[in-house]
Amino acid sequence: MSGERRRTRTAILISGRGSNMVALIEAARDEAYPAEIVLVAANLPDAGGLERAAAAGIATASVDHRPFGKDREAFEQALDAVLRQHDIELVVLAGFMRVLTPWFVGRWQGRLLNIHPSLLPLFKGTHTHARALEAGVAEHGCTVHFVVPELDAGPTILQASVPVLPGDDEASLSARVLAQEHLIYPQAVAQVAAGTVRLENGAVVSA
Repeated sequence: MSGERRRTRTAILISGRGSNMVALIEAARDEAYPAEIVLVAANLPDAGGLERAAAAGIATASVDHRPFGKDREAFEQALDAVLRQHDIELVVLAGFMRVLTPWFVGRWQGRLLNIHPSLLPLFKGTHTHARALEAGVAEHGCTVHFVVPELDAGPTILQASVPVLPGDDEASLSARVLAQEHLIYPQAVAQVAAGTVRLENGAVVSA
């Protein structure tokens, strides 16, 4: 990159192995990619993705949510302090298994993204693949969206769909959706980091 444009300082929040995290790190290896992954943080100190991020040369942090008990906002304040220490501009959730409070969502409004394994607004919440199979839908998929206080209700940035095939089970359907997640999440993060897509008055606006 010739250096005219500064890359957006981005943090990825994880709770587990971070397969979407790896896809984002790979995309950001290209210096022309508009987001620079400068931090991977987890709410569990033994999250497998932390080791993978460190091996890729990225700073890591863990803020264990458990000592905070039911005080979710106190946990988020500690997490927010770590993000501010690293001058983070964009926060990307990649398998981060905590429901965020309105305080945190409001603090990062328009700069907080999530990927959900369904074609929202269908199948909000968990066990999306099992529910899709049970409902007998012909198509399933994934959605990248801005995070709002209501769970899985934020405006959509990108979606990808896959066919539900005869004989599919949770594992086969999940694998097909995950492959699409790894494609569209880096695309969506790039769009927001570059400023070509933004959140305005509760809607997604393209520049």
